[in-house]
Order: sequence, then C-alpha cells, then structure tokens
Amino acid sequence: MLVLFDHNVPRGIAHCLRAHTVKEAKALGWDRLSNGDLLRAAEAADFDLLLTADQGFAHQQNLMGRRIAVVILGKGQWPFIEPVVERVVASIEAARPGTITVVEIPVP
Repeated sequence: MLVLFDHNVPRGIAHCLRAHTVKEAKALGWDRLSNGDLLRAAEAADFDLLLTADQGFAHQQNLMGRRIAVVILGKGQWPFIEPVVERVVASIEAARPGTITVVEIPVP
C-alpha cells in the first residue's frame, strides 16, 4: 500500500509500516496544500491512503467515489500514539477506498 503522511503525522509510525511504502507530504512539496488539494494530489499520484492528524478533515472532505482512504489520528504527538500504534496500523491496513477512519488516541 502506498501511504502519504500529512505534515502533522509523526515519523515514528513509519517504522511500524514496513510492509507499506510511506512518503511524506513535505518531502513531495505538498505540505502547504489545502486538504482538498492534498487529497487530489495524493489520488492523482496513486496513493492508497492519506494519514493525517487534522481533526477537521472528516468534516471538510467528502470521499464518496474516491479511490483513496483517509485515516485520521485523534492526536498527532508520538508519545500519545506510540502505546496504541498497533491500533493505528490495524486501521491503516483495514481502510478501504472512499472511507474515513478516525483512530481515537487516549491521553493518559
């Protein structure tokens, strides 16, 4: 699976996605794109999934008919994500085109 990390996603997650190809929006020069433009660019570049911590994404974008899936992290800080990273990975692997999945990240 080809996964795009939005600029607000901690790099530590990539170590848990070794079975997938991960690219960062910033490395592609896409870190300044709006959510809609980022989604269109990712889909045009054949990404399967966009991983973001942008809480407003689900309310701003309609994925009906899209070929890309979106997974939204409830928090964007690695210390909160690390204890539940398996849940994040499972959500990424279960995601299907045209869907948005929110992964709640508990704060201790």
